[in-house]
Amino acid sequence: MSELTLTVMRLGFLAVLWLFVIVAVQVIRSDLFGTRVTQRGARREANRPQQAARQSAPPQQRQQAAGGGRQRRNAPTKLVVSEGILTGTTVALQGQTITLGRAHDSTIVLDDDYASSRHARIYPDRDGQWIVEDLNSTNGTYLDRTRLTTPTPIPLGAPIRIGKTVIELRK
Repeated sequence: MSELTLTVMRLGFLAVLWLFVIVAVQVIRSDLFGTRVTQRGARREANRPQQAARQSAPPQQRQQAAGGGRQRRNAPTKLVVSEGILTGTTVALQGQTITLGRAHDSTIVLDDDYASSRHARIYPDRDGQWIVEDLNSTNGTYLDRTRLTTPTPIPLGAPIRIGKTVIELRK
């Protein structure tokens, strides 16, 4: 083998070795410091003028703005974490999609070894019913002890289990 080939192989091996060290340090750093916490209060502050305008409107206009006039009587108004590390956490249901998982941009960030980064989502359908969908998670999403394979409507108060976390829709 020529001297040049041997030197190129040594430099290549050295580069791969340093790449491995850098990746190992990043993994250790993420394990030590956990996931990054994002502040969501700034987003809420920006929405307050819109909420104040809606509340000062006449009741008929408020109902139309809330759901096109199709508000159901026993419709859930909040999503509550009833078991797990985030017990007591409440998310108001305002017609938006709620994502659940370990990813830092999820609506509810689950710090659970059994949760995937994009584990599940909860969203409203056209009839005002809330649907839970498993996003091909490794350990699955359970609704009333039944593993979800398709998007499924959520009854009021039915437990949704993701790892050690249990979530319920409540009034």
